[in-house]
Amino acid sequence: MAGVSLILFDPRSRLQIGKAPCCSFESTVNAAQTAKEIGIEHSIIDARDLFSEKVIKPFVEAYSRGITPNPCILCNRFVKFPSLIKAADERHFDLIATGHYARVQCSEGSARLLKGADSGKDQSYVLYALENKILMRLLLPLGEKTKQTVRQMAQTLDLHAAKREESQEICFVEEGNYTAFLKGLAKAENGPVVDIESGKEIGHHNGIFLYTIGQRKRLPATGKPVYVVKIDPSTNSIYIGPREMARMKRFTVGNLNWLVSPAEPHFKASVKVRSTMQDEAACLHILENGTVEVEFDEPQWAPTPGQSAVFYYGDTVLGGGTISA
Repeated sequence: MAGVSLILFDPRSRLQIGKAPCCSFESTVNAAQTAKEIGIEHSIIDARDLFSEKVIKPFVEAYSRGITPNPCILCNRFVKFPSLIKAADERHFDLIATGHYARVQCSEGSARLLKGADSGKDQSYVLYALENKILMRLLLPLGEKTKQTVRQMAQTLDLHAAKREESQEICFVEEGNYTAFLKGLAKAENGPVVDIESGKEIGHHNGIFLYTIGQRKRLPATGKPVYVVKIDPSTNSIYIGPREMARMKRFTVGNLNWLVSPAEPHFKASVKVRSTMQDEAACLHILENGTVEVEFDEPQWAPTPGQSAVFYYGDTVLGGGTISA
């Protein structure tokens, strides 16, 4: 058994600025301390160039096009897990283990990804894009436990990590302030803010990268609550409207990764469009071009282009993809 930590960003770099709450140098130091406390070897892998290419640059480019990306999913798919598998191969280990709150069940050459036992901490949403060959080599020892139980175990063992604070922020963005991060990297172009109901221009914005569907901040005063309901990069326009217009029942999903091959082109499942939401009942329709149309039984809050929609059958992750329209 051996421990490995990835250095994913350099806070001194222009493309990788800020004090990050996780996946940072500080967390690497904590991991090394924990490895020492439990008596295993620990090493560090420099993945900063790969992380910049596969995560940070696409993150900035997506926001510049009015799309809201999910950097954790990009990192898991293209950086973190491929790097861990490579490290395992170099060290002649068959399996890798991470601290994600999800479960993997393997049988007859295939793997099933399942929700974690702790519904409040389930992280299966951010793992849907992994390939079967990676899942077959993946151990998730926390998947059957609650976060409280794990914290208590660490405290009982007097591990340094037991004192670490939780964080759900973007790892390379200082204090979760992604707008400040993007202002230093994306090109700001002013454009109109349009009332979607009247079609009238009622103000201006300072860059579509500062907005996402469902957002309420930085909008012109209208005398009533309004939200971003549409972003049109072709005209550099932000459209706003009442809350109910940010709720959607139907949208399209592309760039799919199926963990369980669908038996029929139309079937019932439950779907998450954010990691923190409860998966909700929907009908899935596989279209001729290979994309999926999701139709929720009831409209859901702000499904957003660039974010992921993940499909479930009970606790099993069927697959997922990127919301495109």
